[in-house]
Amino acid sequence: MRRTAALAAMLALSATLAVPAAAQAKPPLREVSEIDDGLMAVAIADQIRKSCDGISARMIRAYSRLNTLKSRAESLGYSSGEIEDYVTSKDEKRRMRAKAERYLAQRGVDAADETQLCRFGRAEIASNTAIGSLLR
Repeated sequence: MRRTAALAAMLALSATLAVPAAAQAKPPLREVSEIDDGLMAVAIADQIRKSCDGISARMIRAYSRLNTLKSRAESLGYSSGEIEDYVTSKDEKRRMRAKAERYLAQRGVDAADETQLCRFGRAEIASNTAIGSLLR
């Protein structure tokens, strides 16, 4: 009898604790910096490899990074549909482009200037940063 009462109390407590977590809405993926910043690094690396002769992508590493970001988003409770909507949205792509340009500008790089962009890319490769690790 005591055992049943204790089990019932534990179940009630765990249900009570689970409700607030379930009731909390997930933020949009754009607000999950771990995901959004990771995707921005991939986007910047992609722009560098497209713009700069002598710099190419580490495609397997880039695909692996994207899969890692997707897996992390899924582990945070985002569905494949939510992830797909986030990465294919034209509005999100425009927002990401603007975010990447701000990131570069903060580092003294004009994203429209290929010379600056390529110099930045080579420095990122040399420093093996999140961006540089996707390039060679």
